Amino acid sequence: MLGIRLNWSDSVSSDGEKLFIPNGLSQQGRVEVPNGPSLVLLTLFPLKSVTESFARMIHGLQVAHLTDGVIQRSKRMILDTLGVGLLGTGTEVFYKTSQYSKIYTSNISSTVWGQPDFRLPPALAAFVNGVAIHSMDFDDTWHPATHPSGAVLPVLTALAEALPQSPKFSGLDLLLAFNIGVEVQGRLMHFSKEANNIPKRFHPPSVVGTLGSAAAASKFLGLSLAKCQEALAISVSYAGSPLANAATQTKPLHIGNAARHGVEAAFLALLGLQANKQTLDMKAGFGAFYTNYSPKVLPNLDAYTWLLDQQDVAFKRFPAHLATHWVADAAASVRRHLAADRAPLPVDHIQRIVLRIPDVQYVNRPFPDSEHEARHSFQYIACATLLDGGVSVPSFHRSQINRPQVRQLLRKVVLEYPPDNLPNFNNLYCEVSVTLSNGASFTERADTFYGHWRKPLSQEDLQEKFKANASGVLPFNKVEDLLRIVEKLEDLEDCSTLTTLLKSPFLPQAASQSSQHASKPIL
Repeated sequence: MLGIRLNWSDSVSSDGEKLFIPNGLSQQGRVEVPNGPSLVLLTLFPLKSVTESFARMIHGLQVAHLTDGVIQRSKRMILDTLGVGLLGTGTEVFYKTSQYSKIYTSNISSTVWGQPDFRLPPALAAFVNGVAIHSMDFDDTWHPATHPSGAVLPVLTALAEALPQSPKFSGLDLLLAFNIGVEVQGRLMHFSKEANNIPKRFHPPSVVGTLGSAAAASKFLGLSLAKCQEALAISVSYAGSPLANAATQTKPLHIGNAARHGVEAAFLALLGLQANKQTLDMKAGFGAFYTNYSPKVLPNLDAYTWLLDQQDVAFKRFPAHLATHWVADAAASVRRHLAADRAPLPVDHIQRIVLRIPDVQYVNRPFPDSEHEARHSFQYIACATLLDGGVSVPSFHRSQINRPQVRQLLRKVVLEYPPDNLPNFNNLYCEVSVTLSNGASFTERADTFYGHWRKPLSQEDLQEKFKANASGVLPFNKVEDLLRIVEKLEDLEDCSTLTTLLKSPFLPQAASQSSQHASKPIL
């Protein structure tokens, strides 16, 4: 009997005839190929599993695989994530989760960002820092739709500080593990057409982010190929949060939990915990989260292409759901027809406001009653932009949301869903039409916005966003030092330099006040 290794899609031929190998063959399957007067039996060895190919990618990718483009893009993601995470330490949800986490103690601990003397076990530090990153929905967004950085970066800052590594983790070590964590998320989302669109069932960071976190942690921990595979399999059982909790204080926990659970999965794999090694191959495994799930073995590492090289991320100019950024740009253009510069909007003369948007129900909130609902409200973003000329961090304070003029405008908003306006961050658009009481009507359309991957933020503007977010938590010199370190992260010899800078030398005003007024977050 002749043994030949074949992919299931390969074929064998004899005398000009081709026989295609069926997908359903088992490991013991054999194919008989006519060969003259006798038959040659071919024993088919199974193609390596999808889960194994992911483990090989995590274990096998090295610093030399990083491209200049991936390094530059990921440094921008890291800078932005640090900034929004530091800003998020002043929110109510961060305060509540950090207070809860204090019940856990360990001899090994990591810094909680922006705090003077607050340390937690690495998994819990990753949790609360992940919550901070997504607490205001200000973090980066990728395509297919997810927030790739928030579940990965806090894992690496926690582990880099806590693990007794010698020599210490370098900036290149961090960049490699970060990009592996991001890459795993992107590859998984390309296995389903459902994942291309804005989600309807599960919040993507809670699904793919958990596996990205496990991958990044596995790389930092130096797990073997077999244990990388176990860590991924374990993390699937931690994954998944429904969208019912979007626009609530619980949504930021999705990213915090993804970070924490990925760390736990990696440590459990390190200790020998076993799971189903084919989890990514199965519809009853990772396929349970997505319809039309069709996983594929990853490409060979010899000619590996990073998804981040092909698809950049979007950076937000204000803290709200990404789809609302199209609405803000279209509304700002309409406002220029209605009021000059800073002149007040003629609210009483507006009869009707029509938003032509994709059908994304969890961002359809006609009368938001909290900062989190306002961040997920097409209607509020349109009205706030028309009224104020733009949206910023203070726009989501309760006093701003409940202004009488905002409520008056909200009652005039109508949503329309054009059939060609698909809920896809790569293709959606927004039209805003405002009709006045005298019959005049003004319409503007936004096909993209500044900060989208088709129109990326300049490095200068990204740095200004970071400074604005971090300066309320860290002193000026630390903010400037962080900028310089991230800009040259690939040259950093010891990542603990980075984590040291994330520790505030004083109790931030926001954190101090939130401890006294937990029901009133400081924005």
